Amino acid sequence: MSEHKKNLYYLSDLSDYKVASDNSDVRGWEVEDTDHRIIGKVDRLLVNKNTERVVYLDIEVDNSLIEDGHEVYNTSSSEGVHEFLNKDGENHLIIPIGLVNLDKENKKVVSNEITHSTFAKTKRLGKGTDVDRDYEVSVFKNYFPEKQFDENDLMDENFYNRREFQNSKERE
Repeated sequence: MSEHKKNLYYLSDLSDYKVASDNSDVRGWEVEDTDHRIIGKVDRLLVNKNTERVVYLDIEVDNSLIEDGHEVYNTSSSEGVHEFLNKDGENHLIIPIGLVNLDKENKKVVSNEITHSTFAKTKRLGKGTDVDRDYEVSVFKNYFPEKQFDENDLMDENFYNRREFQNSKERE
């Protein structure tokens, strides 16, 4: 991916960026779904340099999520459904920062909107893989399958102004 088209950077790769002192550094914290099932741990933070803030948590997924499988894998290709297959080593996924709340007392990140099954059906990446807009949009659509999205809305510069990218302080 060329640098001029790159939207997201891992915080650890940006020497002049760090977690603000009034925010919690959630790296290493467990991540729970809506039913308080562990889906993994926060491995890294993804920053949008234009907005100068963290917009995604990069999660190293728990083996239970990988083992849950994906029912579409058994669907015959003649039925017209062609979905991705996660490969060995693809054990990371992203969560928009606005879809989680922090349980600071227990050092946990909790999603109040996404189920274990939805996380299991989400396309994963290998650790440290560059995240491009196509992947962002596919994840976003997977997390909100009931919503109708205008493709232009998902591609323009206002993409990160959505509620889903507001941290808990911005939502208060």
